[in-house]
Amino acid sequence: MLKYLEMTGKTEEEAVEKALAQLGLDRDDVSVELLERAKSGFLGLGSSPARIRAQYEAPDETPAAAETPAEAPAAVTAQAEAPRAEEAPAAQQPAEEKAVPAADLSGDEKAEKIYTFLKGLLEHLDSTAEPHIALDEEGHYKVTLEGERLGQLIGRRGETLDAIQQLTNYAVNHGAEHRVRIHVDAENYRAKREKTLEALARKVAGKVVRLRRNVTLEPMNAYERHVIHSALQDYPGVSTASIGTEPNRRVVVHYERGERRYQH
Repeated sequence: MLKYLEMTGKTEEEAVEKALAQLGLDRDDVSVELLERAKSGFLGLGSSPARIRAQYEAPDETPAAAETPAEAPAAVTAQAEAPRAEEAPAAQQPAEEKAVPAADLSGDEKAEKIYTFLKGLLEHLDSTAEPHIALDEEGHYKVTLEGERLGQLIGRRGETLDAIQQLTNYAVNHGAEHRVRIHVDAENYRAKREKTLEALARKVAGKVVRLRRNVTLEPMNAYERHVIHSALQDYPGVSTASIGTEPNRRVVVHYERGERRYQH
């Protein structure tokens, strides 16, 4: 039997956390609907909290829904929280990539521009991290930030890292006839994040098939939604679609018996 719990909080995230604490459930055990967004008001007047509705399956009525430790990926939540920087393995550079040393950019103007921009940006952020640039076979520039306190450059769920990547792409490609694609990473965060999302996708898909009902995930950026769609494109019994507008666009995993599809 499905049940509902409404909860408020200063932010949507706080309201969700309070609901999970009260229910004693994990994030991927509930489907969250945002009823009201938080309002800050003016000078503290007219403010109101965020209000959410958490939909969940009553544990005592659905014993089959319980998962064994072997079935549930470790440290995976429906929010797909970003892995802590200290837990991430050291970045490994693919053999086919040619590293461009920071001190010798080998006459590559784009690499030099990337390095110069990033060094200035990192200094502005009070970071001593060093950009190491590589060029893959497709002509994409891959930048690995190395140094101390990289967690602050990754940010919650990689938001700061995404912002750094977007700024770098804009700065290097602005006004250029030939645009290049630049990926920025730190401590192998993106590879680990992708594995986390893939594990989350499979776990949610299994739940959708088992319960025969749709599940809506937390808001994700375009890349993260693509990972979810790709991970489930061949998963039997489900289809995926994206709903909403940025930055609150999210993936819905549908229970599907007919033709498979997914929409980005």
